[in-house]
Amino acid sequence: MRVLVTGAAGMLGRRVVADARERGWDVVGIDLAEADLTDALEATTAVGDVKPDAIVHCAAWTDVDRAEAEEELALRVNGQASENVAKAAAQHGARLVAVSTDYVFDGTLTGCPYVESDPTAPIGAYGRTKLAGEQAVAAHAPDHAIARTAWLFGAGGKNFCETMLGLAATRDAVAVVTDQVGSPTWTGHLSPALLDLALLEARGVFHTAGDGRCSWHELTVELFRQAGLPTTVNETTAAEFARPAPRPAWSVLASERDETPRLPPWQEGVAGFLSERTTT
Repeated sequence: MRVLVTGAAGMLGRRVVADARERGWDVVGIDLAEADLTDALEATTAVGDVKPDAIVHCAAWTDVDRAEAEEELALRVNGQASENVAKAAAQHGARLVAVSTDYVFDGTLTGCPYVESDPTAPIGAYGRTKLAGEQAVAAHAPDHAIARTAWLFGAGGKNFCETMLGLAATRDAVAVVTDQVGSPTWTGHLSPALLDLALLEARGVFHTAGDGRCSWHELTVELFRQAGLPTTVNETTAAEFARPAPRPAWSVLASERDETPRLPPWQEGVAGFLSERTTT
């Protein structure tokens, strides 16, 4: 299996490259230094040079707050680049696995998880640009899998869990919101699922998030418990902890499709994350 991984210098992309190599696959990882995927010619050339059987498209604009102020730039990265990669994948006969997000939903559904057939309605710039990327992939790459995930964390990148551990090193207490609920996902669980999707014949959207649900507060409590940290986790609300970009209040994802790779519970993801931090 020959696979091209975009965004290979990022938190998720690095993990996908490593896991593909562990499977014995022939893998090529590229990032901005190798190709500006917002340029159609560069994207086509990058794919043509590698001639992959599959592409795992991890490259993305992930700064949610900055996207509110720079939506046009975020759209170039999340929308136009995805279109360029999708067209290149179709031209060269490669299957495309594209990573997307819970932010394509408005977060007003409660009590049950969002599934693949639920209507999208992003409430912020980041979600709008990622939805544009989904639409481009579906329109231009016939053989595609769109993998929506949520609350991603892992070693080697900026993420909520890493931030909380950093705060715990200097504070006796932190305040974390209780009124946003989602499905935390460890890169060490998502990455194999993306590679599994690259092997499937099934197409369309797949929800690939950590099993279960919790609030950011509950995630922090579990993180500190497993890490053996005494830091107190106080409660706050999203309104009290204002951010430039709106966040969905409900980001719980589940799959209604039998073909979807199932991820372990998010608590196992926390354990895996803490374990990899001690060995890297």
